[in-house]
Amino acid sequence: MAGLFRGKNKKEGLAEARIDGFTKTLLQKRSPVNPIQLFVGSGQSAGRGRSHNEDTLFVFNTVLAGNETPLSVGIFIVADGMGGHQGGEIASGLAVRAAVDHLMTEVYLPLLNSEKQVDEINFEKVMRGAVDEAQKVVIESVPGGGTTFTAALVLNGQVHFAHVGDSRLYLFSPDSTVRVCTRDHSLVRRLVDLGQLTEEEAEVHPQRNVVYRALGQTEAFEADQDSFQLKHGSVMMICSDGLWGLVDDNAMVDIISSHTSTMGACKELVEAANNAGGPDNISVILVAYP
Repeated sequence: MAGLFRGKNKKEGLAEARIDGFTKTLLQKRSPVNPIQLFVGSGQSAGRGRSHNEDTLFVFNTVLAGNETPLSVGIFIVADGMGGHQGGEIASGLAVRAAVDHLMTEVYLPLLNSEKQVDEINFEKVMRGAVDEAQKVVIESVPGGGTTFTAALVLNGQVHFAHVGDSRLYLFSPDSTVRVCTRDHSLVRRLVDLGQLTEEEAEVHPQRNVVYRALGQTEAFEADQDSFQLKHGSVMMICSDGLWGLVDDNAMVDIISSHTSTMGACKELVEAANNAGGPDNISVILVAYP
């Protein structure tokens, strides 16, 4: 996996039992279910310190079922319009719409119409194309605007993601690990990687929100891409820094495991960020794979 890996901690045994229990409870409450069905929730808030919302999120979750092998399709995106940039909220909205249009055209509609099989799709090319389309529309329509972009395409539990900026994709696994699957394209993360800052110093650094790579920048760049298979019992989360910057990993696990629904968990995650001060916009998507 690309990005950071958060290792074991003293709460991991409890985390394993709680996350596994969370997804089992979903099955018990919603049985019978298709074994490839995703349980999805989302939540958003402008936060306490902002007068308007510059984040955009998108959730699409369906199952194509019939006489042939059923197929679960999910598209999940969080884009954080960058504060201090003209039209950040417009940039994030346009970027998400452009990416969704590309993914629907290149993946969902061909599968829906039986024009393609899953193994005929070049997912690396598709995700790169989604980023390219999003970048193009931001450059053309919002000069000076910018946005982070973290998108995941999920097919029967296989995740393909593309990432630019400092929104994050997390994976909470039933084997008691919490993994950040994306790498922050931020100044403080670069300084940590170079050994010039500690993790503790990065958390309180005055430039911790400065991003050096985002959609809308005119310099050429490549988005980070990777793929992995969700394990049954795992939970994937995509969120903006308005959440992860204020709520630590163990608190996230506690909140997710205390709910029997993804929507309830998302609501409390947003509340936790606001209760911690809520200085920024907050967006979160939870995807549980029972």
